Amino acid sequence: MPESVTLQREKGTDIYYSLGERLRGKSRGLCGVMFLHCGDRESLTQLKDRIHDFLQHEPEIRPEVQQDNSTQTIVVLLPGLTLDATHYQALLLKQNLQDTMENVEPRITLTVFPGPVEPTPGILRQMAESTRLDMSSDIHIFTRGEAIQSSGRILIVDHDDTIREFLTIRLKMQGFETLEALDGTSALELIEKWEPDLVLTELNLYGVDGLPFIHQIQQLPVENTPKIVVLTERRVEKTISQCFQNGVDDYVTKPFSPVELDARIHRCFH
Repeated sequence: MPESVTLQREKGTDIYYSLGERLRGKSRGLCGVMFLHCGDRESLTQLKDRIHDFLQHEPEIRPEVQQDNSTQTIVVLLPGLTLDATHYQALLLKQNLQDTMENVEPRITLTVFPGPVEPTPGILRQMAESTRLDMSSDIHIFTRGEAIQSSGRILIVDHDDTIREFLTIRLKMQGFETLEALDGTSALELIEKWEPDLVLTELNLYGVDGLPFIHQIQQLPVENTPKIVVLTERRVEKTISQCFQNGVDDYVTKPFSPVELDARIHRCFH
């Protein structure tokens, strides 16, 4: 399987994972970041092109413009710009959009990295959502006090689409960053690349599964080996005992109580 269908889907439908990686990996100093929402007045792609063309009016600016269809926002990276310089460009852009588009009131949120908050996918997604929901016409500078810090990273490994979707929604509502994997092989790739704090996994997986899967997680060359919570249909006492003997942090059988599972997961983080 390629890098992982899940990781590709995360990048395709939610740009904040790849955007966060890029911002954390930039070695060129400051980078201004601007989120912009104009409602549904025109195609998001056309708006993105319009913004890109305008921001190139100064030769020293090299804008990188992306769109997030899920929140109908445009994300603009302005490498090398300070917070004040990013704010100035936002003012110019807002005025241009108001002059060239009918009955539009752009809503803009901005910040700079490195800065008061870390560019985690959760923080970047929060900035996009706050831009979309903001009712004020003033340009908003995002601050540390507004940041809802991620509770941790959890990789969900299960062949059942319904269970993965349910767990993803429930865990994200509690502030966790999540990724999904369909099988053991893609899960191992994601653990090495993404380094989750916890792996929530079924034992019945395609490819590598069961105790061999647990062993391979613990042998991966990551800085911190993730905690492991098994969520499985296997109820055999011998299997449960072997899992705990091999370093699993908790074991929950299906069907499961969501409230109980929440408590087990939170206990692993505290």
